[in-house]
Amino acid sequence: MTTLKQDAVDQWLETGLRDLWYPACPSSFVKEKPIAIDRLGTRIVLWRDHDGTVHALEDRCPHRGAPLSQGVILGDRLSCPYHGVEVRCDGTVTRVPGSPGCKLEGQRATRAFHVREQAGVIFLYNASAPVDEPPPLRLPAELSDDAAYSSFLCYIEWKCDYRYALDNVMDPMHGTFLHKQSHSMAEGDSTAKFAVRPTDDGFVFEKEGQRNVNFDWTEFADTGIQWMRLEIPYPKTGGPGGNFIIVGMCTPISPRLTAVFFWRVRRLAPGWQRDTWRFLYRNRLEARHWHVLEQDRVMLEQMPADAIQHENLYQHDLGIVRLRRHLRGLAQAQMDAAKAPA
Repeated sequence: MTTLKQDAVDQWLETGLRDLWYPACPSSFVKEKPIAIDRLGTRIVLWRDHDGTVHALEDRCPHRGAPLSQGVILGDRLSCPYHGVEVRCDGTVTRVPGSPGCKLEGQRATRAFHVREQAGVIFLYNASAPVDEPPPLRLPAELSDDAAYSSFLCYIEWKCDYRYALDNVMDPMHGTFLHKQSHSMAEGDSTAKFAVRPTDDGFVFEKEGQRNVNFDWTEFADTGIQWMRLEIPYPKTGGPGGNFIIVGMCTPISPRLTAVFFWRVRRLAPGWQRDTWRFLYRNRLEARHWHVLEQDRVMLEQMPADAIQHENLYQHDLGIVRLRRHLRGLAQAQMDAAKAPA
C-alpha cells in the first residue's frame, strides 16, 4: 500500500479550502426525508422544509452526538430521534423536551451550513467561522443564465483525491490520447506547446496556435466557488449550439473519494433548437459522454495515492503546476489567518 507524505498545507487542503462555496449533491438526492452525506471532512444532514427549501447542519445532535439525519423534520428544525432535542437550521437548540428550560436551549450548539440550490445542485458554504450572511454564489453564465444556455448535470463519485480530479481537467493534452476515439478528440496535432493566460478570476491554460480543433484549453476561475470550464468542438451531427461546453467542479468526500460534478452545456435559447439538442443528448450523446468519464475514472482510480511524489512534469503540465500553486497559496493564507491572534 502506498503512503502519501503530507505537509501541513496538504493536510489543510485534504478536506477543502474554507470560506468557499462547494457543490454538495444533486438536488434530486434530498426528497421527503433527511439524508446524511460526507463532505469537506464533515458528516452533514440535508433536509427540505414544508416549502421545499433545503437546510444543512452537521449531522450531530449537540446533546449526545446522535445523528440528526435519523430524526423528524419539523419545518426548518430537526427533532433528534434519541431524546427529541430540536435543532433549528441555524444550529440553535430550540427545545429540549426532557428538560425544558435547561442551559442547552437557546444555544447555537450545532454547526450550520448556508445553502443555495441552483443548476440542479445543492451548494454549501464552507465557512471557517459562523457568518450570518455568506458571500453570493457566483456561478459561470452557463449555469446561471437559463435563457441563453441549456445543460445536463453529470454526477459521479471517483475513488481518488479531489486534487487529482482537478489536475485531470487542467490537462488538455490527455484528451488527445485517452479520449482519442471520442468525437473530435483525435483531431489536430498530437504535440503542442501551452501557455498560461491570466483572467480576472483565474487563468486559462491553452494550446498555442490551436483553437476549436479538440480539447484545446481549460479555464480555472475562483469566484467564491472554484470551477473549471472547457469546450469541445462538435460536428454538425452533434446538433445545434456551437461548441460543447463543460463546466466542472469537485468536492472532497474523504481523502480517497471525490464528488465530481460536470455540467454538459450548449448555448441555445428556448425553442426548437434547444429541444433538438436535448433530444440528441438523451438519445445519442449521453452514453458517449459517460464513456469518456469512465475512461477518466479508471485512470485516476488506478493511480497510487502517492503518484504526485514520483512525477516528472514537463511543459504540458504548466497548468497543473499553476493550479497547485494557487491552491497551496490559499491554504497557507488560511492557515496563517487561523493562527493569528484574534
